[in-house]
Amino acid sequence: MNAIILDGGTGQELVKRAGETASPLWSVKVLAERPELVEEVHSDFLEAGCDVITLASYAATPARLARLGHEADFGRFQSAAIDAASRARDRAGRGRIAGTLPPLVRDYRPEERLEPGAAMADYERIVEAQAGGVDLFLCETLPSIEEARIATRAARKSGLPVWTSLTVSETDGRRLRSGEDLAQAAAAAVEEGADAVLANCSPPEAISAAIGVLSDNVETFGAYANGFVSIEALRGGANVDRLDAREDLGPQAYARFAARWADAGANMIGGCCEVGPAHIAALVDALGKRD
Repeated sequence: MNAIILDGGTGQELVKRAGETASPLWSVKVLAERPELVEEVHSDFLEAGCDVITLASYAATPARLARLGHEADFGRFQSAAIDAASRARDRAGRGRIAGTLPPLVRDYRPEERLEPGAAMADYERIVEAQAGGVDLFLCETLPSIEEARIATRAARKSGLPVWTSLTVSETDGRRLRSGEDLAQAAAAAVEEGADAVLANCSPPEAISAAIGVLSDNVETFGAYANGFVSIEALRGGANVDRLDAREDLGPQAYARFAARWADAGANMIGGCCEVGPAHIAALVDALGKRD
């Protein structure tokens, strides 16, 4: 199996290891105060066998930071994320680093987004901050076609490879969380220049349905699911510490899902929130990727 292995849920792993109560800043607080812990998490994922680690600056968008009174820290957070990932890669002597272009305002709420011009300006700012320190861009957890288009278009301006990942409904993996058709969203991402289209941060059952759609509509595709029972509490304003992790999705169970995605032709496979290094190690073994 030649699938590229992605890392797991770096942000959630950082919150767990830091032993702190989750906040709207999520893992960015750890990034700023304990960069050595960020490097440790990246290193553990690389040791588990992943090929790509993603910057830990997911929550450090201009709009989120401005809302929380940390707008002036944007550059510092982005630099800290690049430095931590670079140190981990240098220590491992292998791996690629992905920049991250997430929803700008809030996760899982397609109705809460910037108008297109402002969104493009914010995404371009993130791309400019990250481009010199990454090997590719991962536009991720995007819940609507509009956000997928804008993020992909901004990332393409870097000249680096762009992978666009969409988050799908927990009950119907054939649709985005906005209710829009996944096949149409995948086509829009490719039209904007995405080199690959993925589905992420939804339950593995929904991701499996999404893989069926992507395999019929996109040449290069992938998946990385979360391990939450549901993220619906976040839509009501809760922090991630209010979410319940599934008890039936240990490393071996997750690896079985990953093997089915690989059998369906997925080119990139990893994990999202609640998927840790042990899960990645298990899926690496299941896919026969262990050196």
